[in-house]
Amino acid sequence: MNTQNLPVLEEIWQTTLGWQPDEIQQKKFQQLYEEILVGNRQLNLTRITEPDEFWDKHLWDSLAGLSGLGIANELEKQQKISAIDIGTGAGFPGVPIAIAFPFWQVILLDSTRKKISFLSSLATKLDLNNIQNIVGRAEEIGQNSLHRETYDLAFIRAVGDVSVCAEYTLPLLKIGGLAILYRGHWSDRDNLSLQSAANKLGGNIERVIELITPLSKSIRHCIYLRKILPTPSPFPRAVGIPAQKPL
Repeated sequence: MNTQNLPVLEEIWQTTLGWQPDEIQQKKFQQLYEEILVGNRQLNLTRITEPDEFWDKHLWDSLAGLSGLGIANELEKQQKISAIDIGTGAGFPGVPIAIAFPFWQVILLDSTRKKISFLSSLATKLDLNNIQNIVGRAEEIGQNSLHRETYDLAFIRAVGDVSVCAEYTLPLLKIGGLAILYRGHWSDRDNLSLQSAANKLGGNIERVIELITPLSKSIRHCIYLRKILPTPSPFPRAVGIPAQKPL
């Protein structure tokens, strides 16, 4: 298979996010792209396979979620942040974030064992020692003392109900931690639904940022949910209940 090269687009990285990958990171992005294309043959990881679209909707989009934090500022701090990517699927946004922030510890969580096996192999091939892979459900992990109220950051890039995303993320965060919800469409109704759920889970909507992807000009929203109080012990509820009966 003749794999095309991803675009480099240093200037776009810099002007949109105030950051650009160095030579090693750019090489790892290319390796990631190539491995995803190979894995796609068996696992149906993504429909986004053209190089420009992959850059735009997977790489840039993943790191744009951190734009509200200021990527350059976070890199300068070099803090040892613990982060978890819930329902990571093909590894987005977690793998690009792990490449950009080598001193962060990034957990990739997914309920599909085959995908986690693929991501474990991928992390080895890309020499990403800061990734750990876990097979599991957010509802179970959120009640596990090894993970509950443990993380500084939680990412969720999903299309499900926003209150479900809150119930998956907030129990995993330390007080002061931040959940980042990656969404396409966002409305006042979503805002009300999320704040209502967050109130029950110890969280508060800190900000909502609208972004436009540089190449496809698609609208994205990043929602930042701050953990301000301990999450009551009943949450998250048992597997399947959050989705069946959203808060």
